[in-house]
Amino acid sequence: MIDGVLPDPRRHVYRADLAAASLRGRVTAPRYVIGEERQLTLPVRPLCKEPRFDAGLDSEALFGETVTVYDESEGWAWVQLARDAHVGYMPSEGLASQILGPSHRVTALRTYVHPEPDIKSPPRAILSLNSLVTATAAQGRFLALADGGFVFAGHAAPMGEIAQDYVAVAEAFVGTPYLWGGRTSFGVDCSGLVQLALEAAGLSCPRDSDMQATELGRLVEEGQGALQRGDLVFWPDHVGIMLDATRLLHANAHHMATAVEPLAMAAERIAKTGSPVLCVRRLQDLSVR
Repeated sequence: MIDGVLPDPRRHVYRADLAAASLRGRVTAPRYVIGEERQLTLPVRPLCKEPRFDAGLDSEALFGETVTVYDESEGWAWVQLARDAHVGYMPSEGLASQILGPSHRVTALRTYVHPEPDIKSPPRAILSLNSLVTATAAQGRFLALADGGFVFAGHAAPMGEIAQDYVAVAEAFVGTPYLWGGRTSFGVDCSGLVQLALEAAGLSCPRDSDMQATELGRLVEEGQGALQRGDLVFWPDHVGIMLDATRLLHANAHHMATAVEPLAMAAERIAKTGSPVLCVRRLQDLSVR
């Protein structure tokens, strides 16, 4: 506890019965745990508020991501994601102790894992954008994966090779269903869309829109001129990306999808719910690389 204020529990591992060892001296707990690193070996796993599927989806972890497990009980693990430090409960199934260093990142919205390097072989899994895979060799048009299976090489890029325009990455999600807590092209929420797009461009990004509104880029003061491609427009509990000076791209519950519409139209509609625009943030020279 600092100045009587507890750290944000969304990104700090503590609860009534235990806390991460790194928080010793900051929070009081009867037990402190170092935690064990694990790696996700399933295509996607939910991160929930409580250890049950009906507890509400906070976020999702993708294939190849690593987490630190601090507690495990009855098929659920209490974890912190390495990607953005988010804390929550995740099913234990698919969390492996063996860590494979990723060689490639999935760059397509989704790609199949085939049992053979053959497009006619029935796929056994489907991986989403930004999933992390470990390739051992190239076989024709495919990459052979260390844990078995093959992915089309054109749907992945070597680690360190990044998207040049994060706005274009986000634009590819147009039509994707809205899903609170979602981080895939099967379902995504507003801040998840921003996070996925920025990650594809090699930029770290917190998970929730309130964090993004204070931690990303710089504040664009009112009257500083026209909005630009890549500017992030924030409302309380919502965020969208400007495609240009007038059009907004956002995953939203009004359309129940990722959609493009005039910013003025969206702002007027959202203002009627009692939520005017909170701020605009600009990632300076990084909006289009």
